[in-house]
Amino acid sequence: MDLIDQQTLKDLEFPVILSWLESNAQGSTAKDRISSLRPYSDKKTCIIELNKVQELKEIRVEGLPFPALDFQELTIEIKLLPIINSVLSLEGYIRIAVASELCNRLCDFFSRNMSRFTVLENILADVYSTNDIIDPIFKVFDPSGNVKDHASDLLFEIRQKIQSVRIQINKNFEKELRRLEKENVLGDTRETFLNDRRVLTILSTYKRKISGNVVGSSKTGSLTFIEPEVNIPLNNELELLLDDERKEIYRILKKLNETLLIHLPLIKEYQRLLTEFDFVNAKTRLALQLNCSLPSINQDRELELIAVYHPILWKNNQNQGKVTYPQHIQMDKFSRMLVISGPNAGGKSITLKTVGIIQLMLQSGLLVPLHENSRMFFFDKILSDIGDNQSIENELSTYSYRLKRMKLFLEVSNKNTLLLLDEFGTGSDPDLGGALAEVFFEELYNRKSFGVITTHYANIKLKANQLKNVVNGCMLFDTETLEPLYKFSAGQPGSSFTFEVAQINGIPIDILDKAKLKLDDRKVKMDRLLSELQKEKTYLERLNKEHIEAQEIAQHARNEFEDQKSKYEEKLKNLQLTTERDNKYIIAGKKMLSFIDRYVYKSRKKDVNKPLFDDIQKYVAVEKAKIEEAKKITQLKKSVQNKPIKKTKVSKQPSDPYNQMKIVEGSQVKLISTKQSGTVKSVDGNQITVVFGFMTMKVEREKLIWIK
Repeated sequence: MDLIDQQTLKDLEFPVILSWLESNAQGSTAKDRISSLRPYSDKKTCIIELNKVQELKEIRVEGLPFPALDFQELTIEIKLLPIINSVLSLEGYIRIAVASELCNRLCDFFSRNMSRFTVLENILADVYSTNDIIDPIFKVFDPSGNVKDHASDLLFEIRQKIQSVRIQINKNFEKELRRLEKENVLGDTRETFLNDRRVLTILSTYKRKISGNVVGSSKTGSLTFIEPEVNIPLNNELELLLDDERKEIYRILKKLNETLLIHLPLIKEYQRLLTEFDFVNAKTRLALQLNCSLPSINQDRELELIAVYHPILWKNNQNQGKVTYPQHIQMDKFSRMLVISGPNAGGKSITLKTVGIIQLMLQSGLLVPLHENSRMFFFDKILSDIGDNQSIENELSTYSYRLKRMKLFLEVSNKNTLLLLDEFGTGSDPDLGGALAEVFFEELYNRKSFGVITTHYANIKLKANQLKNVVNGCMLFDTETLEPLYKFSAGQPGSSFTFEVAQINGIPIDILDKAKLKLDDRKVKMDRLLSELQKEKTYLERLNKEHIEAQEIAQHARNEFEDQKSKYEEKLKNLQLTTERDNKYIIAGKKMLSFIDRYVYKSRKKDVNKPLFDDIQKYVAVEKAKIEEAKKITQLKKSVQNKPIKKTKVSKQPSDPYNQMKIVEGSQVKLISTKQSGTVKSVDGNQITVVFGFMTMKVEREKLIWIK
């Protein structure tokens, strides 16, 4: 990247981020890469790095069985393997085997998730799963890292002899020890090891009575260490056998080296692959620790940071149990310079630094702490002028330093530059410095640069209001409690609340009143006006929020009412059907009772009940006819419903009940959901940018009503 100087990295505290990142890395290669990490000069490379981190983050968040990146680097082994007649340390062979097993598991993971994590999968381009490295190593070594007895037939034979000799040495030693114990010539420790040989601890008074090889004595000379005579030839034989063992192990390892040398290119790929994953994993772990996301990367010069926060501030506040207020910052070619004003200790510098550190992190291939729906783009240059950079050594004052920085900015600034200017114009006489700052401001604006500027100067705020593509913004201040809210609001400059802040800090009111008398009355009125505007804006925003919340509550209540209404209507319908059915049964029952009452049980007349039976037969016939008729009507309805309807071709006219197709730049519109009115700022296809009071937002065309 052009001109991302050390001072900017220092101003934005980028080294702190790198130190956190380094603590998440495992190997020295990844740590070295992190310590030298800077914003990428190539956008494509940076996007690839971002996607690597995003994919590994998705794997971690989803809890997929990704192999643990537990390995040791192979730098020494890669250097030693090509050297003729060289062998590696026992640990070196185990490191290669562990690396091979881990790379096999990585290959297996990506083969099971084929084409899902394509950017990470590309890291494995020259690595493949194989046992050709693991098998030869574990044919020689056991799981503890020792050379196996059966690594060769000769080694097995030598170790059998070593074991036999050691058994004989111990038998002889124990026999001699028991004999000398009876003679009371042994010291308190009875025995010890010297030069890897088991020796007797003899009281020096009796040393001439013991046959054997004197190998040493205690510091005081009271004890003499003697190798029993019977074990001298056996110990010599043991030394020769151990030497034979070492030679055979060297021969085995030399042969193993020759086998591994064939696979040296693959072992080098292991080193590259694992250190790359270590590097990506460190960035992923940091992203999870800071709740970071990957925003969309635009080609257009648009910057929208949603719910963004400064990572260092967030972590410090988290450690202290404090709340961190996220910000919403939006910049584009129509609002490319942001002038932030407001009280001291209100968060102006933090907001400016937030934009800077987020941009640095993104362009260095790191995910950033903001909402994933945010939008960002890449700058060619990021330059800052933050804080007091006096230099006693170079006799450089704060103002001289700032003038040198401003000279640099004027030389290199263009449309792809992001400038971060804190307390712009300070360090000199307020009137003269303010006038020069205003000219600098105009020059930087004319170079089409993007910039975030904090200031207390009224002329800078006024100039920002006059320039077309500059937006005033302020840090909100609670005028009732006289405390900063640490929230950024775009649209108007803010009061510095100089006297209010002084009052908070205990300055007597009579002194503040005297100070106000020293000021130009117009300046006092302007500051008071800004204060009142901010108070009114805060009040309106609160009302708007309450209105939206009330609408949501009302809509929720309406939805509940509609649900209950539909349930009650269904119940009423079922009740009506039941009532109709019961009424039908009651009428039929009454009719039958009347028939029963007419029935004559005992009579001498033969056909006394014939009229009754005739009436019953007529009643049943009528009721049956009604049922048959009802069935016919039902069947007719079904046949009509199932019969295909011939469609008549009618020229279709687009339905536009809300006149949405009339919406153009400058139109007055309303939101369908909240009925808020606004003015159309710009139209981009189906995306309409609308200004609602102090708020600008993008809305889809179908969510709006055209008014005029």
